Amino acid sequence: MTLDSAFSRAALSGSAPRRERGFAGTVLGAAAVVALFGGFALLLDALAGMSPRLGPVSEGWAAAVPHDALAAVRWFFGDMSEPQFYKSELASLALLAGAALAWWAGRRRKRWAGAPLAYGTGLWPWLLAAAALSLLISNLAFSWTLDAGWQPTFVPFVSVAPAVVLVYGPGWKTCLSGAVLGALTTTPLALLLVPTVAVPLGLPSVVACVLAMAFAMVLTFAIARKLPWLVLPAESFREEREVAAEAGPPSSASARRAPGVVNDAIWAVRRVLCDFSEAPFFANELASLGLLLGVAAAFVLNPALPAYGSGLLPEILFAQALTSAIGVVLWRGWYRDGGWAATYASVVSVAPAAVLMSNGSWTGIIGGAVLGAVLAPPLARAAAARLPKDFHPSIGNVTAMAVATAVSVPVLGLLPA
Repeated sequence: MTLDSAFSRAALSGSAPRRERGFAGTVLGAAAVVALFGGFALLLDALAGMSPRLGPVSEGWAAAVPHDALAAVRWFFGDMSEPQFYKSELASLALLAGAALAWWAGRRRKRWAGAPLAYGTGLWPWLLAAAALSLLISNLAFSWTLDAGWQPTFVPFVSVAPAVVLVYGPGWKTCLSGAVLGALTTTPLALLLVPTVAVPLGLPSVVACVLAMAFAMVLTFAIARKLPWLVLPAESFREEREVAAEAGPPSSASARRAPGVVNDAIWAVRRVLCDFSEAPFFANELASLGLLLGVAAAFVLNPALPAYGSGLLPEILFAQALTSAIGVVLWRGWYRDGGWAATYASVVSVAPAAVLMSNGSWTGIIGGAVLGAVLAPPLARAAAARLPKDFHPSIGNVTAMAVATAVSVPVLGLLPA
C-alpha cells in the first residue's frame, strides 16, 4: 500500500473530510512551540551554571560498561534515548513512564491521553517488548566493543524489531524474530559503517547509524518472507493497520474538531511534541513530555552527562523544536485527512548533528533546522512510497535521514560560524 492510497483510505473511513491545516493557525502554533522551547533552553542554560554536578558523566562511560554491571545497566537504558542524541538513563526512564501513562489513559479513553501510541495500531506493548529485547541482545552481544569507546549499540531499538511487529502483528513469534534479527543485523552493520563510511568522509556517526538501520530493515524483511512462522495478517486487517502506521498518529481530540486558527495552532503544537518520541514509534505527547522533562532533569543534575557531555543540550532542544516546527508548516498539506509527514526525521538526525558539529553555533542551529526540515520529509516520502507492502515505510525515513544529514552538514561546514 502506498502512502497516497493510505491517505485515500483514511479519507473514506467514515470521518468527515478535513481541509488542509490553515497556514495562519499552523504558523501560530509552530511559532508558539519554538518560543516555548527557546525559553526552556534559556532556563536550562541558566540552571546549568548552578548545577550541583551530581552523578556520573558521559566521559569514560562506554569504556566502563564491559567491566561494571551498573554502567552496563545504565548504558542499556541510555540507549533508549540515544536516537534523540540525549543518551541519558533518566531521560529514557521518563520516556517509558510517559508512554506507559499514555497507554493507560488511552485504554480508559481519557481526553488527555494524547495521540494513540504506535499510530493507533494497539501494538505498543509488543512493539516495546521487541525493541527492548533487541536492545538487550545488542548490548549483551556487542558490549565488549565499548572498551574502545562509544559504539552504536542503540540502533535496534528504533528500527528492525518494532518495524517487524508493526508489519506482522502481535505474538511472541513476531516479537522474538524481530528482536533477534534486529540485534544481529543492525548493530554489526552500524559497527562496520561508522569507521568505514562516517569517519573517513568526516560525517557525523548518525549517517552510518541510520544507513545501518535502512540496510538492516531491507535485509530483515527479505529474510522474513522466507520464515514460515511469520505470516502477514489478513488483508483487511493489514490494510487498516497500514493506514494507521503510514498515516501517523492522530494529533489529539483537537485535530478532530472543526478546523480553525486556534485548533490548527493546537494541532501544530501537539504535532511538534509527537515528533520527539516518534523515533521509537511511540509518537505521543505524554511520552515526549516525559522524555523532555527527564533529559532536562539529568542536565540540571550534571550537564556533563546528556548529549554526550557536550553541554549543548539546550541548543539541541531548540534546534529540534525549530526543525520540527518548520517541517510541520512546510508539509502541513500531507497531514490532510489524517495523513502524515516525516517531520521527525530531522529531529533525530540533521538538526542535532549540525549543532554538535558546529559546537552550538547559530549557523549550526538555524541552518541545520532549516535544511533538515526542507530535505528530510520529502525524501522520506519519496523513498517510502517505492517500498513493497511487506517492507515497513520507516525504511524510507531512515534513508532520508542519512541523505539529508550527509548533504546538510558538509554544506553548513562551509558557512561562517
